[in-house]
Amino acid sequence: MSLHYLPPVKPSAIALGTVFSHGVELAVMAPLFGQTYQRAKAANTKEEFLKSKEAAGAAVAWGTSFVGAGLQSYGVAALINATGTLSYKGAAYLGGLIFAATAAPGFLAQIFTEKRPIDTVAASVVAKALETVGLSIFLTWWGTRSNPFE
Repeated sequence: MSLHYLPPVKPSAIALGTVFSHGVELAVMAPLFGQTYQRAKAANTKEEFLKSKEAAGAAVAWGTSFVGAGLQSYGVAALINATGTLSYKGAAYLGGLIFAATAAPGFLAQIFTEKRPIDTVAASVVAKALETVGLSIFLTWWGTRSNPFE
């Protein structure tokens, strides 16, 4: 597949959207990084910590979150362009549809099948809503079209 079939998106929109999504994801993963930081302080040497499983796990989590945030930003921006969304209301609807399609089924399974605590699921719902609806509105505010006159 050639890359010229991918919809064009303003590079700054991808970069800022990546920072936005990654920031939300880091807020969700803060407990993981907090535990890792405490283990780093408890380690005798910096080298000992860097060789640990905790450091490797935190690095993998950070890296995959960053790459995922970039791909999500491009995807949302491409959908904004493809649908011709220009208003914040339209962006909120688009983000809501993305949320419903990608996250809602998992949250329903967590509540009814896995019987997870509601407060834990609610925190995840808020984070995912920010990642989808918030990202759509943010990218609409910034602008996603590489050539706005097209």
